[in-house]
Amino acid sequence: MTKNQTVRLALPSKGALERGTMSILSSCGLGVSRPNERQYVGSIPSLPQIKVLFQRAADIFTKVEEGSADLGITGYDVVSEEQASDDVVVIWDKLGYGKCELVLAVPESWVDISSIEDLAELTLSFREKGRNLRIATKYHNLTRKWLYEKLIVHFSLVAVQGAMEAAPSMGYADMIADVTSTGTTLRENRLKRIEGGTFLKSQACLIANKQLLLEDETKLETTKVILELLEAQMEAKKYVSVTANVRGKSPDEIGDRLMYNSELSGISGLQGPTIAKVYSGDENDWYAATIVIQQNMLLPAINHLRNFGGTGMTVSAPNYVFGSKSRIYEAFLEKLKLK
Repeated sequence: MTKNQTVRLALPSKGALERGTMSILSSCGLGVSRPNERQYVGSIPSLPQIKVLFQRAADIFTKVEEGSADLGITGYDVVSEEQASDDVVVIWDKLGYGKCELVLAVPESWVDISSIEDLAELTLSFREKGRNLRIATKYHNLTRKWLYEKLIVHFSLVAVQGAMEAAPSMGYADMIADVTSTGTTLRENRLKRIEGGTFLKSQACLIANKQLLLEDETKLETTKVILELLEAQMEAKKYVSVTANVRGKSPDEIGDRLMYNSELSGISGLQGPTIAKVYSGDENDWYAATIVIQQNMLLPAINHLRNFGGTGMTVSAPNYVFGSKSRIYEAFLEKLKLK
């Protein structure tokens, strides 16, 4: 295998995806250094072998596919539209931000069109009048494939530069197929979504050039570091650590009370409580009991600790929660056929 220490990571250069990407990387200790917004190259000081390339989100898939970047973060909608082979592997399709939906939207004035079934009938009506329904979109492959699956075939796709939502009012399209997150822009342009017209749910995803990582074990190892930190940090968001001071005869007695006197599952900790001696002068029967629980079990756990004398309870959020293995990395190896 060749060994090239530099791993090229393509990241969004602006917009909501850029902000979300910078935030999630920073939160897991992979903060990106970008001296100013006009520079298109950056670094990750904690992983100096990574060279960051700032690109338009729409171009990142192409950069990874052609081998200009080893890894990239972009919207899953872009990947779904552009992917035609297995040269690019989706490592993680749900990074938790940049969420949007690819939808069909028609003018609000189309009062009789409220569902995909209504739209199918409308295309036939247009066809009888000698023309196809015109749909403005940047997602030609996804739109065509989805409509064909719905047995809607009488339509024309219109390429649009600039604001998609203006196409119907400008007269060069009848409706649009585009991404939306809140629906505000659609409403401001007097467009409405139709029932059954959502054909992709998207968010930020991490992708890789399959061949480049297969050829270089150092790039694969760097990818593992990124995935380990991302996964552990995102997993940590689900949990809190609770510590209470408890009086008891021994650690075993306190542990038994925590483990077996609970009416609710999930409040004794991930693997069980950790019990440690508290040295408090003459009173030598105090112990600190610590449990790590899911956030939605916090108050039941507090009440459980109170029921057998817990006091001075403190709650903290872990920065990372690591499992015995990285689930995401193991799944990635499967995709690379290395397991």
